[in-house]
Amino acid sequence: MGIVRLSAKAGIDEILDVLDQDAGLVIENILSKDDLSQINSELKPYLQNDIKGDNEFTGFKTKRVGALMARSPKCRELALNPLINAVSKKFLEPNSDGYQLHFTSAISIGPGETKQILHRDRGVWGGYIPRKIETQLSTVWAITDFTKENGGTQVVPGSHKWEKNRTPLSKEIEHVEMSAGSVFIYTGSVMHGGGENNSEESRLGVFLHYAPNWLRQEENQYLSCPPSIAKDLDPELRDLMGYCQGGYVLGFFTDPFNKDGNLESVSPKKIFGNSADKFSIQTPDKLVESSSNKN
Repeated sequence: MGIVRLSAKAGIDEILDVLDQDAGLVIENILSKDDLSQINSELKPYLQNDIKGDNEFTGFKTKRVGALMARSPKCRELALNPLINAVSKKFLEPNSDGYQLHFTSAISIGPGETKQILHRDRGVWGGYIPRKIETQLSTVWAITDFTKENGGTQVVPGSHKWEKNRTPLSKEIEHVEMSAGSVFIYTGSVMHGGGENNSEESRLGVFLHYAPNWLRQEENQYLSCPPSIAKDLDPELRDLMGYCQGGYVLGFFTDPFNKDGNLESVSPKKIFGNSADKFSIQTPDKLVESSSNKN
């Protein structure tokens, strides 16, 4: 079957058509050599330690680095990539009023790592969300070349349409092979897993996942990138991370130290001096209408 590959000039609808069919594809050569060099430089201090996973799922020879929005300016640019965000918005909007940055991680699969069990990322919510609702649009940015030999991601194209207990045949499992600077896009419903690394080099990827704005994020963005750091970020990125409301009364905050009453049950945007929020309550009727069952 193979994995569909598109150019960086691919249109949003073309990408969505492939996702509907296969739930995974590669967009080739988006990042430049300078981009890759900067990401490697920014991540190097955090990858120099020898702390690896402590179980078979996370990998005994795999390093994981989180809090990328706080640690890596170039990864912030990846999170705001216009094409990825446009695809995320259109893919997730049938079941939400917006989308958010759900997860960030740099994952380095070291030599000798075994393959990860195939899984669906939507399982992080415990299987309580109906499968008709797509929960994620995920990206893996290749910072080094991805090959079958060095642990290129395993994926089972089309498995998002299977019965949940169906097990893939070996011939149905593909490996994501792509050059550094390319990106693999996949959904939360497709079966996938880290590959086995039989090479002598580590395989490094940056994982950025997006989800509907009403779901609990896998990575707690507010602790990984607290207001003291977020205040200096692009307002668009702050909104994407969840420093805004996800609905008319979803995600407000109160400053526990404020006594003058102007920070009671307000949008997180007010932390940064901005009171404008698209979910500000206008009328009671508007609030009731927005919270009515749309299905």
